[in-house]
Amino acid sequence: MSGYCQPVEIRAPKGARIAPALGNGFSEGTRDRSLVGLQIGPVYRFRVTEIPGHPGVEVFPTIEMVDRMYPPPGQALRFPVPVELTQRELEMAAEGRFVTRIIYVEDPQLALPIAEKASSETRWIDVRAGEDPLVTADALGRPIAILRMGGRVPEPNGMEPQFVYGAPPAMVYNRTKTAKPTPLQSGVQLAPHIEEVAPDLEGGTP
Repeated sequence: MSGYCQPVEIRAPKGARIAPALGNGFSEGTRDRSLVGLQIGPVYRFRVTEIPGHPGVEVFPTIEMVDRMYPPPGQALRFPVPVELTQRELEMAAEGRFVTRIIYVEDPQLALPIAEKASSETRWIDVRAGEDPLVTADALGRPIAILRMGGRVPEPNGMEPQFVYGAPPAMVYNRTKTAKPTPLQSGVQLAPHIEEVAPDLEGGTP
């Protein structure tokens, strides 16, 4: 899996802007949803702004890929890993509450007898406070990604490299074009069934 760039579709409430870390800051970002390519292992920091009903509020979630999908050759962008940033969870993160969401590929032998939602939606399962959502997801299937949100924000005097985990290389795909991603700078470029376990709410900040 080393070096593989997994397509991920980040979805936010309508009107919200999603921007990946870029050097010591963030890119301009895109509204509503963003299709990005993330490598397995590094932690990626994002900035979410223009959250409906919360002008001026910024939330800085992280996404960590722990595994990848195995789509047919040449079809990777048709099967991105969906990561939902819900209005409720963004508001909780802005209040300083810690939200953890695990995205996993469902084990067909353990599939829940629940009718499928629309392709734009993913099902999710709550875990009790104190339970490890990663352990729960591992018991139900194959964990793919970990989303963490909390009240942590950059320092007022400037953003430390540690805050963006060194801004690891990412790719941002342009949905309106099929051309190869176009380089920006500092590592950022343009260019089976999923389930989730969420949220795990605690008082910490990621």
